Amino acid sequence: MTLGELHREHYGRILASLIRAVRDFTLAEDALQEAFAIAVAQWPQKGPPPNPVAWLLATARNKAIDQIRHRAMAAHKHEEMITLATLEESAPEPADTLRLIFTCCHPAIAPEAQIALTLHTVCGLTTEEIARAFLVPVPTLAQRLVRAKTKIKLAAIPYSIPGDDELPSRLSAALHVVYLVFNEGYSASSGTEIIRADLCADAIRLARQLVGLLPLEREPRALLALMLLNDARRPARTDASGDLVLLEDQDRTLWDRAKIAEGTALLDAIFSHTSPSPSPTTAWGKSLRGAPYALQAAIAALHANAPTADKTDWPQIAALYALLAQLTPSPIIELNRAVAIAMSGHLENALTLLDQLDLPGYHRLPAARADLLRRTGRFPEAAVAYGEALSLVRNDAERRHLQKRLQEVSTSSP
Repeated sequence: MTLGELHREHYGRILASLIRAVRDFTLAEDALQEAFAIAVAQWPQKGPPPNPVAWLLATARNKAIDQIRHRAMAAHKHEEMITLATLEESAPEPADTLRLIFTCCHPAIAPEAQIALTLHTVCGLTTEEIARAFLVPVPTLAQRLVRAKTKIKLAAIPYSIPGDDELPSRLSAALHVVYLVFNEGYSASSGTEIIRADLCADAIRLARQLVGLLPLEREPRALLALMLLNDARRPARTDASGDLVLLEDQDRTLWDRAKIAEGTALLDAIFSHTSPSPSPTTAWGKSLRGAPYALQAAIAALHANAPTADKTDWPQIAALYALLAQLTPSPIIELNRAVAIAMSGHLENALTLLDQLDLPGYHRLPAARADLLRRTGRFPEAAVAYGEALSLVRNDAERRHLQKRLQEVSTSSP
C-alpha cells in the first residue's frame, strides 16, 4: 500500500484516535502531518515498516507528546501534564471515529461547517476537494474549517458521544454526515476512480455503531439499509478498466446478494413496525412520511431486487422520489425523480422537469439532460449537453463515460 493509499484509507481513523487523546484538533492534525512527512522522507530509503498504520500512529503520538511536554514545561500547566500521561497510555478505540463525528456535528458549529469539518477530518479529504464538492472557493472553505476548529477549542466542545438525553437531537446531523461519507465513497467527487471502497466501508461501519447506540430508532437502521443496498451494486458499477457501467447495463449476477438480503431485512423490520399492509411497495409511501432515509432505502430496495432494469418498478420509484421531495425539497431529488419518470416511459415530461432545475456547476444535471435527449434521438442537442457536462465534471471515470457518449451522439448526428 502506498503512502497516498494509507492517507486516503486510514487518515480519519488515526486522526480520531489522536484527537481523543490530545483533545486538540490542530495539535492532532499537525502531529499526523509530521508523521506522514517523516514517512515520505524515510520510507523510500529504509522501506515501509511492517505495520505502517501503527507506525504512523506511534510517530504522530510521539510528536504530540513532544509538543505537549514542551508546552507543559514552559507553562507549568498541570492539566497538560495529565493529558500527556493519558496520551502515553492511549490506544485506538472502535468508537473514536463516532466521537469525532459527534464533535464535528455539535449544534454550536454552523451546519455547513459541520459537514466540511467531518469530511476533512473523518474522510481525510483535502480543502480543495471539499471546496469543489460544495462549489465554493477554496479560501472560503479554508476559513470555514478554521472557524469550526476554533469554535471547538474556545467552546470546549467535548470529544464524546452524547448522552441519552442529547443523542436524539444530535442524531440527524450525524446521520447526514455518515451518508455524505458514503456518497463520497460511492461516487467520488474528484480523482481517477469513481468509487472509494474504503469510505463506503467506513460509513457502513459507522452506521452499524449508530444502530447499536440507538437500536429502537428507525432512521439509523434505514440509513444502514440504504447504504448496504447501494453498496451491493458496487462490484458491477465499473468494468475491468475502471470505467463507469450504468445501472441498466450492469451484470446483476455481480451484485452482493448478502448485502441486499441484509438491507432488505432491515427495511422489512422497519415496515413491520410502521405499516399493517401486506404489500410493502404500496405501503412504503404512506408509512414512511417523515423518514427520508427509509424512503431512500425503499427506492434502493426496488432497484436491488429488480431482476432487470426493464422490470424495475420505475413508477413506484418516481412516486417515492415525489414524497421525498416533499419531505426534503432538493433539486437533486427532483433530478433523480425526473430520471425515474423518464425510465417509466415519459421522456418528454422528464425533460420538461429537468429544464426547471437550477444546479450551477453540477455536471450531473446536463449529463442527465444529455442522456434523455440521446434516448429521444435528439443527438445534436444531446451533444451540446454532453459538452456542458464535460466542462464541469471532476472525476476521470465519469469524464471518460461522458466523452464516450459524446462521441456516440456526434457520429449519429445528421
